[in-house]
Amino acid sequence: MKTGRNSPSRRIVFCSAALWLAVIGQAKATDEIQVYNAGIAEVGQFTIQQHLNYIPLGVKDPPFPGGLISHNSLNGTPEFAYGLTDWWEVGLYLPFAVRDEKFYSNAFKLRTLFVSPHAEQRDFFYGVNFEFSNQTPPFAQTRFAMEIRPIIGVRNFEYELIVNPIVDIGFGRFGETHFAPAARVAQKLGPDLDVGFEYYSDWGKIGDFKAFAAQEQTLFAVTDFKLGVIDVNFGVGYGLTPASDRWVIKTILGYAFPVPGSKAAGEDRAAAGPLNPMSRATQRTW
Repeated sequence: MKTGRNSPSRRIVFCSAALWLAVIGQAKATDEIQVYNAGIAEVGQFTIQQHLNYIPLGVKDPPFPGGLISHNSLNGTPEFAYGLTDWWEVGLYLPFAVRDEKFYSNAFKLRTLFVSPHAEQRDFFYGVNFEFSNQTPPFAQTRFAMEIRPIIGVRNFEYELIVNPIVDIGFGRFGETHFAPAARVAQKLGPDLDVGFEYYSDWGKIGDFKAFAAQEQTLFAVTDFKLGVIDVNFGVGYGLTPASDRWVIKTILGYAFPVPGSKAAGEDRAAAGPLNPMSRATQRTW
């Protein structure tokens, strides 16, 4: 049997190794880990959120050649939003990552969110978010991408259940369309205290889902509370499959600015909707 550089046996070993890396290396650093709840800013109101996600134990191989390794990385984005109507909000993200003391910028994302008006006051609420991304090479193999995130939820005075059946679309040579559903179930323990679970996943290419072990599947235990005027969402996630980061810690800090022209900042603060349209785990008027 030949054992030279280009022998069949070496090619088989090389291809097998490449396939294994492709399977276990799918998990990627995520700047935003959030379930959208259809809550948006008041008309004319600006909000800001800071997402920070740390992965102390994650996948140690790149998701693609030259891709950013998620293990021991800090990922996040400042998120700015503005309420245009009682059913429409727009936003801007500036994603980034830090690994091995090096800062990486992932350009920007633009989003537009449409929801049922005053969703935080409804027992049944819904909406859809469209997100357009301009991405950089360490984060993705496609320069441009789009996310379509439907929002479907129910709540009562004590519990809420929200589902986001997300579709991720990458454009270009390496672009694929993935199904990445997320969900949240939470219980209200007090005026400013919620606890619950959030689920995030990537099942793979639509029409050709991966085997379960090769999918990203992560379950978070989460809590929502307030620190003064700051809304906080904190969670610890555990990866359920070999393709998932094993441990992930996420934090979202949010603030809603007073509506211009209001009588008092305090009145506006009390009346303001969720700090952000997206996943408002921070909205508690169930």
